Amino acid sequence: MRVVLAEDLFLLRDGLVRLLEAHGFEIVAAVDNGPGLTRALAELKPDVAVVDVRLPPSFTDEGLQCALRARREQPGFPVLVLSQHVEQLYAGELLADGRGGVGYLLKDRVFDAVQFVDAVRRVAAGGTAMDPQVIQQLLARRSRDSPLDRLTPREHEVLELMAQGRSNAAIAGQLVVTERAITKHTANIFIKLGLPQSNDDNRRVLAVLAHLEGHRP
Repeated sequence: MRVVLAEDLFLLRDGLVRLLEAHGFEIVAAVDNGPGLTRALAELKPDVAVVDVRLPPSFTDEGLQCALRARREQPGFPVLVLSQHVEQLYAGELLADGRGGVGYLLKDRVFDAVQFVDAVRRVAAGGTAMDPQVIQQLLARRSRDSPLDRLTPREHEVLELMAQGRSNAAIAGQLVVTERAITKHTANIFIKLGLPQSNDDNRRVLAVLAHLEGHRP
């Protein structure tokens, strides 16, 4: 799997390169600035990009803007964003097209190599990998009359875990209930949010996230 990596801190960038290569990824470019990321994405056509939000020259949202441009030019292009903070507006924009292949992890909450590598693979395969804090902040932006208010507390829990890309079986294990119970909860969630039936779990999760962002104030 071919990866473009964008991180301005040398030690972190070098560590990520070594980690990904050790798990079978091919790092086709490791850049430290926005213009370099733009060129690498356009010229090398990687399978997935792992992108820090704040890159030179602006040190604001350069990396995230590059990722958004790449997804506009190539809809569904897989992007895993790394950040120290939740950029709510741009996180929502990444999710809004509902195409999948999106991740948003907070750097200080990635606790081990397996977790990170799994997130890269999941995003590259068209899934989602969202930090729970990102989801919580997006949920907090909903309007008062949002359909989300119809959900029970348990359904909110299930929705947040779904948004992280977890399967029904994984959610059941996390919440210590049966998989059948989770299937019932997810069915209720989609009914209450007015979302169409689908056999594609990732597409359903992304549809939920797009719906949530569509009801922010």
